[in-house]
Amino acid sequence: MPVTSETPLHQPIEPGILYFGTPVVLVSTDNEDSTPNLAPISSAFWLGWRAVLGIGARAHTARNLLRTGEAVLNLPCDRLAANVDRLALTTGADPVPPGKAERGYFHVADKFARAGFTAVASETVGPPRVAECPVAMEVVVEAVHPVADRDERQRGSILAVEVRVQRVFVHEDVRVPGSEDHIDPDRWRPLIMSFQKFYGLGPQVHPSTLARIPERLYRGPDIERARSVPARA
Repeated sequence: MPVTSETPLHQPIEPGILYFGTPVVLVSTDNEDSTPNLAPISSAFWLGWRAVLGIGARAHTARNLLRTGEAVLNLPCDRLAANVDRLALTTGADPVPPGKAERGYFHVADKFARAGFTAVASETVGPPRVAECPVAMEVVVEAVHPVADRDERQRGSILAVEVRVQRVFVHEDVRVPGSEDHIDPDRWRPLIMSFQKFYGLGPQVHPSTLARIPERLYRGPDIERARSVPARA
């Protein structure tokens, strides 16, 4: 295949952030005093029944995650953008860390109340689920990986936290009618963060060849393992 160097369409730039568009995740964790914390992140992706969360190592949520080893990943739909935005520039840390204070963050003890969300008791972990979010996943921490560890200026400041899903809960209106386990992508409208702004999804733009593969062929051993996790008393 010929490669051209004439009139390139690409131009080099140096954007401060590279958030080209990812789903918003509301991470609920337990504080040291057993009260719940709720924080939005947009650095997350899924592999089977596991997820990788990108988070600042000094964040209050990161400290809760590392201390307790559990959380709930709540996925808001696009209709909840205003609620999620009420959590912007808030932190569960008191006092507010200097770096966050410089950016305008302030302490909020009850994040659920501020966002207008309802806390629902989880089955297998301590932190509560967000009732209003159409999808909620109870997770436990499996591994913590440092990011940018070879750079002295960034070492110890960013973490990639691997979590394993133990329960998945959804609202009935995002499930394929008549199906037990299938999410309908035409009914599930996740809230998307792209370059610090909120967006929703549009309609399907093209049929996907991958959609011909039955979802059951992707089912891994973590699902069977999740079934054996008992509900907390």
